[in-house]
Formats: sequence, C-alpha cells, structure tokens
Amino acid sequence: MTDKYIVSSSPHIRSNDSTEKIMRDVVIALLPATIFGIYNFGTRALIIVMLCIISSVLAEAMFQKFTNRDITITDYSAVVTGLLLALNLPHTVPYWLPVFGSFVAIIIVKQLFGGLGQNFMNPALGARAFLVISFTGLMTRWELNGVSTATPLALIKEGATNLPSVYDTFFGFIGGCIGETSVIAILLGGIYLLARKIINWRIPVLYIGTVFVLALILGGKGFDMNYLGYHVFGGGLMIGAFFMATDYSSSPITKTGQVIMGLGCGILTAVIRLYGGYPEGVSFAILIMNLFVPLIDKYTIPRVFGEVAKNEK
Repeated sequence: MTDKYIVSSSPHIRSNDSTEKIMRDVVIALLPATIFGIYNFGTRALIIVMLCIISSVLAEAMFQKFTNRDITITDYSAVVTGLLLALNLPHTVPYWLPVFGSFVAIIIVKQLFGGLGQNFMNPALGARAFLVISFTGLMTRWELNGVSTATPLALIKEGATNLPSVYDTFFGFIGGCIGETSVIAILLGGIYLLARKIINWRIPVLYIGTVFVLALILGGKGFDMNYLGYHVFGGGLMIGAFFMATDYSSSPITKTGQVIMGLGCGILTAVIRLYGGYPEGVSFAILIMNLFVPLIDKYTIPRVFGEVAKNEK
C-alpha cells in the first residue's frame, strides 16, 4: 500500500490562479482607464497604446528567442507591461518613444533581471522614470483638444490660480498621461482587482490616505478640499496606488510589509510634491520603496514554527 503514496516537493496546497489568469484580470481592470484615455485624447492615444503593447510583446519574444529561453508571451505579462507604460505616457510623445520605452521595460528592467517574478521594480514604472529623466521635455508636454495645458499639480507648483475644477479632475477632463486622468475609470479597475482578490486594500488605501493626510498637514492650505482633491485625484497617484505599487514581484508579501509599503510610498510622494522640484512624485516614490522591499520582507516575515533564533541558541 505504501507504494501508492507519493511525497512531492512543497508547496502541497496550490492556488487555482495562474500567471495568465492574473495578468488577464489586470488587463481587464485597465480597460476603463484605457478606453477613457482614447476617448479623451483621440487617435494618437490609441496608436501609442498599440505601439507599446506590440513592442513589449515583440521585445519579450525576441529576447527569449535569442537567449534560448521558453517564450512566455502567452501569459499576458508583456501585454500588461506595454499597456501600463502606454497609460503613463502623454499622447503627445513621438511614436518612437513608446517603442523605445517598451524595449527598456521588457529587456532591461524585466528580462535582464531574470524575467517575470525576478524584477525588483515594476517594468513599466522603471521605463517611465527612465523616459522622464532622459526626455523630460517630451514627457511633460500636455495637450487637451489640441490646446497646450498643464496638469493641476504642475499649475499648483507654478503658483497658478486658474486651475481646472475638481469635478473635471475627478472625471478626467484635464491634461495628463493617457491613463491617469480619470479617477472614476481607475477606481472601477481597482475595485475589480479587489473583488477578484488580485490585490488587497492595504497598499492602495494607505498610500492614498497618507498623501491626503500629509497634504492636509503640510500643504499649508488647511481644509481646502479643492487643494486636497488635486493631490488625490490629480497626477498618477490613483493608477500608481492600484496598479504599480501592488506589483507582485516588487511589493512586500506580508501584511505588515504592505502597510509599510503604502505608508512609505505616501510619505515619499508627499515630500517630493511639496518640497521637491517635480510636481509629481509617484513614480520615484514607488521605485524607491521597491528597493527596500527585500529588507521589509526580511524583517516582517514571521518566524517558521520550530525555528530558533540565533541569539536564543
């Protein structure tokens, strides 16, 4: 009878979720922001979305082919990277930029570090930060209905008073990156991810809440709800909190670690916005916290039952 029992390697309890299912859910969650971005910014936005997705898939397939690895483009992870990068670009960028950015995201940030699950930062976010630093002028040129404009946070940084209404900022009728303007569209996607249990509430809620509280305390505007609304609804805070700070590969795996991640991202974002030279701080805040994730996990993972600490021996 004993020959019928097979002892396999752990884990012995497996989830029904697969990489393909998870990534497909992320694509679905990003569709509201994508559709609104195309509606808001027109045909150029659609072309940039397609360029980013196609370039990301091709970059992954080419790299894996040339390095004799299994080609994994059917798991949708390259699609997610391309779509996220597109939503974080202005629709005014030249068409070569999304192609270049996609290759940076896939090859440099993702594949050179070992591929899916091994990258220490979100590939789309890493590529966006690289593009902002390298091509600042192209990455900060905004238009809406053919008219040059600026984001609410940029206007606040400049001391302008002719700000768009908070209503327009919430629904997305403002200048900005393709997928970051409509809060309601991003929230629909975020709620979908929460309902599907792809992400949990800790990082996005604590991230957004921390920015709100620090803008209230340090912003110098008191309970000016318009000002606070610009900090929460404007810029990349919402899409960053739900879709990039929660990246599986580059966020903590423990509950305590996720709390630290959310708080840390919120503090860094608020400090950069209020005291730094950039009107926005989401990308750099998340990337900085990504660097601390291994350390956060090290000190927040519970001790295995039966394990004895070194100083107790």
